[in-house]
Amino acid sequence: MTDFALEPLHLSGPDCPRYLADFSFKRIAHYFTDILIIGGGLAGLRAALAVDPSLDTIVVTKGQLQESNSTYAQGGIASVWDPEDRFEDHVRDTLTAGGDFCDPSVVNMVVREAPEHIAELIRWGTNFDNHDGQLMLGQEGGHSHQRILHALGDATGKEIMRAVIQRVHDQPNIRIWEQAFTIDLLSNGQQCFGAIIARENSEPILVWARQTILCTGGCGQVYRETTNPRVATGDGHALAYRAGARLRDMEFMQFHPTVLYIAGSSRTLITEAIRGAGAHLVDCNQYRFMPDYDARLELAPRDVVSQSIVTQMGKTEHPCVYLSLRHLDPDRVHNEFPGFTAACKKFALDPCKDLIPVRPGAHYMVGGVEVDQHGQSSLTGLWAAGEVTSSGLHGANRLASNSLLEGLVFGARAGIASSAAAMAMPDDALRPQSLNSPSRQPSQTVLDLADIRNSVQSLMWRLVGVQRTEKRLCEALDELRTYSRYVLQHAFDNHEGWELQNLLTTALMMTEAALERKESRGVHFRMDYPTADPNWRRHLLFQK
Repeated sequence: MTDFALEPLHLSGPDCPRYLADFSFKRIAHYFTDILIIGGGLAGLRAALAVDPSLDTIVVTKGQLQESNSTYAQGGIASVWDPEDRFEDHVRDTLTAGGDFCDPSVVNMVVREAPEHIAELIRWGTNFDNHDGQLMLGQEGGHSHQRILHALGDATGKEIMRAVIQRVHDQPNIRIWEQAFTIDLLSNGQQCFGAIIARENSEPILVWARQTILCTGGCGQVYRETTNPRVATGDGHALAYRAGARLRDMEFMQFHPTVLYIAGSSRTLITEAIRGAGAHLVDCNQYRFMPDYDARLELAPRDVVSQSIVTQMGKTEHPCVYLSLRHLDPDRVHNEFPGFTAACKKFALDPCKDLIPVRPGAHYMVGGVEVDQHGQSSLTGLWAAGEVTSSGLHGANRLASNSLLEGLVFGARAGIASSAAAMAMPDDALRPQSLNSPSRQPSQTVLDLADIRNSVQSLMWRLVGVQRTEKRLCEALDELRTYSRYVLQHAFDNHEGWELQNLLTTALMMTEAALERKESRGVHFRMDYPTADPNWRRHLLFQK
């Protein structure tokens, strides 16, 4: 597979300064640590737990530890656990879902290491759902076997994070900085030396680290319709780009097919496990439409189901489709999916009697920082794991319940590898570096950050969504470039402004890559190029 580098001219020059915040070495506080981990989701915490206990480790998260995509993961975590299941089957399912774009060696590695990590979570106190002492296994779209472990019915991420957070708190070498915004990585274009961080209600500080691990999660907030929490603004993608790291596959955003659609409410993910339990998708005429699109019906991979829903919405000129659970056992629905039934109840919906309105929403970013099998990025001293990366596991479309697994495997590998690198460095290596931070004059223009953010999210949903065309993508790029000319060069002093700049930078890369890829593959569907083209079996790269 060959790679193709894009020329991101709209992300260079005065419109995109190297650092979002100015700093002077003589007028800013300095802090030193062995390992700096940016992001407190599952990948970040698993990386921290893999770091050698002799090394001082700081985990930085811009919100609270519980506020991450990992916590909100409902469906479960995939692993070959049933003796009748095989590693080869899980590998094949992952490769098939990935649109002939996965790295087979990475897929094989992750799948084979999965049971070991599941056993480790159990030892750490994770209470997976079981029946008479046997772990209960579910099935989701794209899987050929029951291999999805879940907890608390449909709150798997919440339970895993509870156990892992407790484990982290028990480690004396790990410190947690909550409510701390990472503004930028400190780098010279070839090597990363740490980050500039603004802790809650304090001035930014320079944190110098022997090794840095980026685990900032996804960027679902780029879109108006998303399952992601408000913190998922693509910070890691943007700051890695500004630091000079190589990013890959930014056109591949996975849309989850079933997001609860209630006008005026926040969007709530409806786990794929509900379709795995037998729920049907019907349109506004109560017609079950998935047989028209795929023989796997509601258990087709997410990209297929999302595109089918959008097409059916167009045919019926209706803003959503519906999940029907009327034919399922009510006791099973309430017992296995308590979170789902509680969410429905808030809107006076009974999932056993009423049709549940759903439509796709931005869910998981497949592309990101290019890493090898140990989580090493193209920058010396910078490692990455989880949703912020392009590891080769997901290809062009993530198989359901492989995301928590990726966070565990690559988090552990990045923690181990970065530890070895840190301990191999000489004692005097941990010291301030001479880095250039050109001063910028704060703009006198007052910007309505909420309005710009809403505008970017809306145009991305309209023009760079589930179904794309050259006309829509060109229109999106023109509008995004207009915003970039006055937003990216603005000198902000607050996290709302920095988030907007990161969101806009990430949106620009996603849109340019989507325009460049003139084919349909996985989650990237071009209506004007509706089939996969073997000549486009190559990665698109961004590097400043």
